[in-house]
Amino acid sequence: MNYLVGNYKGLLLFFILLYSSQNHLVAQENTAPKKAFFEHVRYGGSLGANFSNGYFSAFLAPKAIYDFNRYTSAGVGVAASYTSTSRYSAFTTGASILGLFRPLQALQLSAEFEEQYVSRDFKLEGQNLDDTYWYPALYLGLGYTTGHVTVGVRYDILYDDEKSIYSNALMPFVSVFF
Repeated sequence: MNYLVGNYKGLLLFFILLYSSQNHLVAQENTAPKKAFFEHVRYGGSLGANFSNGYFSAFLAPKAIYDFNRYTSAGVGVAASYTSTSRYSAFTTGASILGLFRPLQALQLSAEFEEQYVSRDFKLEGQNLDDTYWYPALYLGLGYTTGHVTVGVRYDILYDDEKSIYSNALMPFVSVFF
C-alpha cells in the first residue's frame, strides 16, 4: 500500500510541475508583443511608360501583399493601362489576386489572376470600330529578387490573341515592394 501511495505522490508531483511549467510558458507567450497585421503587409507594384514613333503606352499597377512567413505571401492589386497609336487606342482597368512563393531568398515564383475591363477603338480606313469586354488572365511567373526589387518574366496561360491587349503571352516585369 505504501508503494502505491508513494507512486501516486510522485505522479501527482509530476503533473503539478507539468501544469505549472505549461502555465508559465503560456503566460510568457501571452505577454510577448505580437506583430500587428499591417506589419506583415508590403506595398508596391509596377508602373511604366513607352514612347516611340506614333506609339504611347502607360500602365500603373499598385499592389499590397501580406507575408505569411519568409516563403509565402498573398495579395491584391488594381491595374490601369492606356495604349495609343495612330489607328488604335485601348484603355483597361481591373483587379487581381496573387500568390508568391520564395523557395530561395532570391527566387520568386508567382501566380496572379487578373480580370480586366477592356475598351478598344480601332480606326480603319474611315471606320471606327469600338469593342468593350472583360478579359481574364492567369499569369505564372518567375523572378529574381534583390532587396525591394523583383525582375522576371510571367506567362498568361489564358492568353487569347484576339482579345488580349498584349502582343503575346510572355511578358517581362519589374516590381518594387516596401
